[in-house]
Amino acid sequence: MAQESTGMEIDLPNDLTKVCISPEQGLERIEGEAIEALKSSIGQPYSDPVQWMAEEGKGSLLLTTVDSMLSWARKSSLWPVICFPACCAFEFITAEASRFDLSRFGMEIVRASPRQADLLITAGTLTWKMAPQVKRIYDQMAEPKWVIAMGSCGISGGIFASSYNVVPGYRALFPVDVYVPGCPPRPEALIHGIQMLQKKIASGTLKQG
Repeated sequence: MAQESTGMEIDLPNDLTKVCISPEQGLERIEGEAIEALKSSIGQPYSDPVQWMAEEGKGSLLLTTVDSMLSWARKSSLWPVICFPACCAFEFITAEASRFDLSRFGMEIVRASPRQADLLITAGTLTWKMAPQVKRIYDQMAEPKWVIAMGSCGISGGIFASSYNVVPGYRALFPVDVYVPGCPPRPEALIHGIQMLQKKIASGTLKQG
């Protein structure tokens, strides 16, 4: 016994009309009718809701200092450079991953070239054999530049400080701005150190001493 085909009703955009669609009708024709109905219902483009831009002297002025503006730009766009001599690198990688999401601070881009970076995070033990290469990375970084000593080895050499082949802290090669203790430090500790560095940058000035 043949069954009668049942139709279904759909609402077109903006509730313009209702049509009965049988299963035998082609999907392409139905989609075409919906698109044409939408096109016919469109009038003038929506006006720009941002009205304050047209008002003179109301909301269109921002007063600040050059120091504040540049410090805000610098602290909000820190670009770290790749420098992973040893095990603290995994904690830095974890801080970049989704759980801690270092990109919230505008730092998701870890530069492969020191000429495109302004932050050196010393993630790991440094040997004297590797020291010239790390010093070269620091020297090639863009000015102004900053350094975070991450982990006990980055601060003082850690448990290997008495070894003949380990550098007793990165400060032996270049100045360090923030120290993040731990062996290894947690990703939260590194993020806290980055926030401390941002506060230090925000308090900077262009004045020459």
